[in-house]
Amino acid sequence: MQKKLNKKQRERLTALLPYLIALASGISMGLTVAPVGAWFLAWVALVPLWVLVVSSNSIQNPSCAGSAPKVRLKIQNGFAWGIGYHGVALFWITGIHPMTWLGVPWLPSLAITLFCWGFISLLGGVFVAIWAAVMVRLVGQKAWLRVVIGTAVWCGLESLWSAGPLWWSSLAYTQSPHNLVILHLGQLSGPNTVTAAIAAVNGLIAEGWTNRRDTAESLSAGFRRSELSKTEGAERISSVFSAPLWFVNKYFATATGLLISLHLIALILYSRPIAQPPEAALKVGIVQGNIPNRLLRSSEGFRRAQENYTSGYITLADQGVDAVLTPEGALPIFQRDLMGTALVAAVKLKGVVAWIGAFGERGDSYTISLFTFNSKGEIVSRYDKAKLVPLGEYIPFEGILGGIVKRLSPLDAHQVPGSANQLFDTPFGRAIASICYESAFPEQFRRQAAAGGQFILSSSNDAHYTASMPFQHHAQDMMRAIETDRWSARATNTGYSAFVDPHGRTLWISGYNTYETHAETIYRRQTKTLYVRWGDWLTPLLLISSGGAWLVIQLKDTNKINKNLTLS
Repeated sequence: MQKKLNKKQRERLTALLPYLIALASGISMGLTVAPVGAWFLAWVALVPLWVLVVSSNSIQNPSCAGSAPKVRLKIQNGFAWGIGYHGVALFWITGIHPMTWLGVPWLPSLAITLFCWGFISLLGGVFVAIWAAVMVRLVGQKAWLRVVIGTAVWCGLESLWSAGPLWWSSLAYTQSPHNLVILHLGQLSGPNTVTAAIAAVNGLIAEGWTNRRDTAESLSAGFRRSELSKTEGAERISSVFSAPLWFVNKYFATATGLLISLHLIALILYSRPIAQPPEAALKVGIVQGNIPNRLLRSSEGFRRAQENYTSGYITLADQGVDAVLTPEGALPIFQRDLMGTALVAAVKLKGVVAWIGAFGERGDSYTISLFTFNSKGEIVSRYDKAKLVPLGEYIPFEGILGGIVKRLSPLDAHQVPGSANQLFDTPFGRAIASICYESAFPEQFRRQAAAGGQFILSSSNDAHYTASMPFQHHAQDMMRAIETDRWSARATNTGYSAFVDPHGRTLWISGYNTYETHAETIYRRQTKTLYVRWGDWLTPLLLISSGGAWLVIQLKDTNKINKNLTLS
């Protein structure tokens, strides 16, 4: 009985092993970002899933009914990988719990937090499962075609996902902030250029391994059919795994060559000098108020906000800055109440431009906004946050979920997003404005840069999350600075505030949960990278070319079959 039980356990373990491998490799990809930051794992962490999905030893013809369970298994492997990656990379979402400071009881707060984290992780799993479903259909195709199509489909799915309201964990941001060189590929066609590089290198390594193993299996089958002794057969199989045969290892060599070549191309972009003409200089000050969100909503919190941001503004103004940037919601009041604040009074007194985070009004609703106050203390421009955080700042499917969420949380359901085509003009020229969550959406920055934005102003509030979230947020802003070739000033409530140059190098970064002021000189730029000019041209090019190659091969195979039938 014990032997039978052990056998069943072994069978169960064998059945679970592909899922465990896929999940573990997805988790490895998740470890590439903060707080671990093992960015180098990104270049191999997709390999196990790729091998599991495309290996031909288990599926000879995916269209046959008998192979349906195996096809489902491979798709489920993709689902497990996606959950592992996005679940680990976005674990910081759980830092919002407990939301008792919002009036949400402890248990409902836990339920909301787990739902948000689980939903985004499952959504990531769905997208990778779709990728796996496409790749399964390519079993039996040429390896190079699988690499091209696999890369194209991955980039296409990331583009699709980033077009919606939920987006954060692109493969590209696994390289930020540590591998600044490769991030410069983003200047060519945006973050999907880096994503394509990572997917292609992983694919080539996986195909090299799959080809190596399949070659050994083919030889093994041939040896069984031949009269070779078992010893001779084992020796030949062993030689396949040990000898550096070009027809086996060409994929590894190509992967290595591609990895080196892409880094060399990116290094050329990274090595270009940054012009710093005195007439383009702009000395910007940042105030990090360090007021916890649980306090910010109270009268005491508002008093501290006025005190911290006003004193910080005066300190920076006395240092001779040209302008001062404050975080998202620095003063948690409406536009109509701003004029009576001590901070605006200080602007009128000192005559230094200020960008103040507060709330704008639109009918019965309101926006999260950044206001430009000129040297006279007048509002001359306003930018409204266009990408809102689901549940935190708006309720998806409000007609269906509104009542439920209102019973769980007092979060206001009447915030509305700003328009997608806003421009933000300042006394120093047009700026690229971003408020918090928008840092994850490169198209927001690209569009504003193409419209004449000369420098980036990023205003955020990450106070309700753990430290890994603002560090990932800073990594996103570094990518946007590189892609648009712009200097960036980033002000947050509790950290990490920073200044970043067009090569993504952090000139200064604040502490976490500290009150700080800092001034740095940035430079206005009017350059336009290929990405700024043309957008993400690489993804459609990959999709069209790979689809065309697949169609040509299919037509050739069909013609060959028809020709053989005619001859017979």
